[in-house]
Amino acid sequence: MTKKAFRPDVDAPEYKGAYVPYDIIKEGAIAVLVVFILTAALALVFSSPDEKAVTIKTWSNADAVDFAQTAGDELAGTSAVANYGAPYNNNGTSQHWGFLSPEKWVGVRIKIDTTKDFVIDPLSAQPAQPALTAALNEWNSASSATQTTWDNAFNKAEPNLTFSNGQVRIPTKAAGPIPVLLNYETQMARSGALDQALVTQSGFYTTNYTKPLLFISDGTYFAGLADKQHLTGSQWGMMNETGQYPGQAWLWLYTFWYQVHPYSTSASGDFLVWGTMMILTALMILLPFIPGLRSIPRRLKIYRIIWREHYAAE
Repeated sequence: MTKKAFRPDVDAPEYKGAYVPYDIIKEGAIAVLVVFILTAALALVFSSPDEKAVTIKTWSNADAVDFAQTAGDELAGTSAVANYGAPYNNNGTSQHWGFLSPEKWVGVRIKIDTTKDFVIDPLSAQPAQPALTAALNEWNSASSATQTTWDNAFNKAEPNLTFSNGQVRIPTKAAGPIPVLLNYETQMARSGALDQALVTQSGFYTTNYTKPLLFISDGTYFAGLADKQHLTGSQWGMMNETGQYPGQAWLWLYTFWYQVHPYSTSASGDFLVWGTMMILTALMILLPFIPGLRSIPRRLKIYRIIWREHYAAE
């Protein structure tokens, strides 16, 4: 019978060296004890971040001007969400790489009309108030061209918008009912009613926070919080809960790609990063089956450094 040839990247050589006693129970117990002590010590020193959730109520009370400006952009349909594209609407260019565009393939699955969903519908659901009702009727009965004229007037006056004595003050008389709508929207937000209205649009008992989160993301307040916590893309930050710099260490690989070209400058950066991570993940999963790659540990012989005492004796 012919002896089968030895395959260095698949077969393990027969061990012919010496053996020494090894108490795996003892070693395991010591390892568990060390990890427990380190975990308890680090928890006491660094604690757990416990920042309160950022809501529209939080935002509008902390920076009413930023909220009102953002609400005006949502009403005009000029915000980032309004022009994002799939899966929210058809107004933007989907992220892609060549012909690969999963967003476009999936299509609009969570339809969002910022004018209607973020401003008009929540205000329409409020108890009847003469000034608000008149403003809503004026807006709803106006033509698209007239609404655009009001929006343009608001956009010009937006940088000079102020908030005092609980009122949003827009220095223009050409914006039609927009000042009234934004005043009531801001009051609604500061009371917490807007958070609830956006969540319950799809049903009273729901935990779908997509709309309030997207609304918040369009303002500068939330981005400012991220900047202070070193969590913006340019700061390599990413975490599930704010309050502890620098965030989850295991997320660094995702944020790394955003720092280099072409990811850092591409309008499809998110898709490129996702695609890259999927390729790397596939390589890791399939590593034992890829000739050449699976031989790297054996070729590098790092195991000889780890088990140097054994190989020194051998």
